[in-house]
Amino acid sequence: MTFSHPWWLLALLVVAALVAGYLLLLRRRRRDVVKFTNLELLDTVAPRRPGWYRHVPAAAMILALAVLVVAIAGPQADAKVPRNRATVVLVIDVSLSMQATDVAPTRLAAAQAAAKSFADQLTPGINLGLVSFAGTAAVLVSPTTDRTAVKQAVDGLKLSESTATGEAIFAALQSIDSFSRTVAASGTEGPPPARIVLMSDGKQTVPGPDGENDPRGSFTAAKQAAAEKIPVSTISFGTDYGTIDIEGGRTRVAVDDASMQQIASLSGGQFFTAASESQLRQVYSELGEQIGYETRQVDTSRPWLIGGAILLLLGLGGGIALGRRLP
Repeated sequence: MTFSHPWWLLALLVVAALVAGYLLLLRRRRRDVVKFTNLELLDTVAPRRPGWYRHVPAAAMILALAVLVVAIAGPQADAKVPRNRATVVLVIDVSLSMQATDVAPTRLAAAQAAAKSFADQLTPGINLGLVSFAGTAAVLVSPTTDRTAVKQAVDGLKLSESTATGEAIFAALQSIDSFSRTVAASGTEGPPPARIVLMSDGKQTVPGPDGENDPRGSFTAAKQAAAEKIPVSTISFGTDYGTIDIEGGRTRVAVDDASMQQIASLSGGQFFTAASESQLRQVYSELGEQIGYETRQVDTSRPWLIGGAILLLLGLGGGIALGRRLP
């Protein structure tokens, strides 16, 4: 716990002085009582007082002062609060390998369901965009807080040939840049923080399976993302035993964890794997928590104020009930 006005805590010395004064007063009272050698006269002048609980009102009042001093000092604590501004572009692979059934019912159908769940989980202040890619990349939805538009675009995803992972990252970066320029032109405090979430099941084939370092390749794009301080969190989706039917034959379409992990590493993002729809939903849920919330120091004085007020009322009420006077 930290305090926004810690100097107010010095007032606790005053509370400590009140405790010392109260104890001194009790001691003097005992000393004065001893002076009465006539016990009958003592019973008349100072009748028997209640037991230990007669000190409860005073203790409650002193404790109330201490609690209120802490409240005035402005206690603060770390708390997760929803982000009120951020940009996320969801990039989904729609290459032919996504028709594999190793993830039921198909990789694409499972990815669509999980992506819509991800859109619903994001906090309202997040602007979400959508990019799909196969042989080329397409910005289907520019960053927006309209979740319905994103989910409708997800439902409309269609399979196509090839996998241009680098082009997809560049398209996402361009979409974020365009949105940031629009935000900056509106006079707000600056472009919001951004992130790309890339979900793919295979190795890049455009500009070539070994062209990651090509000027339009995935590794080059990841380095560009790092330069723009936009991390790319990658999700390698599928299994090593996935197959698809091409021209009457079965073709193996195993996931390519290595390249996806490298993209995340080069861009400063995180790497995840998912071999089922439930695992993919779990990954999206974790990302949603990271993206949608941030840790801030928030004011926590309210509980202290309430506690101090309650103790103060208890002290006053107890003093009136026990001694028919204020403590």
